[in-house]
Amino acid sequence: MDENEFKKKLTTIASKMNIEINEKKIDEFYSFMNLLIEWNKKVNLTAITNPKDIIIKHFIDSLTINKYINNCANIIDVGTGAGFPGIPLRIVNENLEVVLVDALNKRINFLKEVIEKNNFNNVKLIHARAEDIGKDNQYREQFDIAVSRAVANMNVLSEYLLPLVKINGICIFMKGSNIEEIDNSKKAIDVLGGKIVKLDEIVIPDTDITRNIIIVKKIKNTPNRYPRKSGIPIKSPII
Repeated sequence: MDENEFKKKLTTIASKMNIEINEKKIDEFYSFMNLLIEWNKKVNLTAITNPKDIIIKHFIDSLTINKYINNCANIIDVGTGAGFPGIPLRIVNENLEVVLVDALNKRINFLKEVIEKNNFNNVKLIHARAEDIGKDNQYREQFDIAVSRAVANMNVLSEYLLPLVKINGICIFMKGSNIEEIDNSKKAIDVLGGKIVKLDEIVIPDTDITRNIIIVKKIKNTPNRYPRKSGIPIKSPII
């Protein structure tokens, strides 16, 4: 896809979400897409490789939460994979301080190149498991926003995200159309210091793709025993 076609597709859909993308940001998204396609030929980063699908299912999908993001906030993206939603949010919000966490080094190496080629000085990479980050005082309860895109069920994700945000900070859970798991996560969210404050159903413009965004506000400190050791939240979630 040439850059003009890319620009038209991306800006048309973004404008329907009230997101303005200038020429500099278009260049950054275009560079990101091309690096993703190039790297994916040798390293399995994503099953989505068609440029039009990358625009909609990675870039635009990541930006569905943009309205909840303060441009001057600090945000941690847990299980970022190939940089979603963290990198698209950083492109749109130039002052956003972003920490990207992933357990696979191949993804971290890819993201290093994305960051270097686009001079994203306010993006930090951490190669670690979510449970270990949540125990580290350098990161525990240090963030305005913690986000994850469909990494695990909400009762598990809550144990990954809530220990990382400050009191009055928020966790953003990006889910598909099936949100039955919300009811099963309420105990975990309460135990970990959170409260569900918003549920938004979003249809991505020009598609029939439905997304659900669940916002959890942190109202009290997370007990010190959480997160538990690596692997335990998935094997034995709080229910």
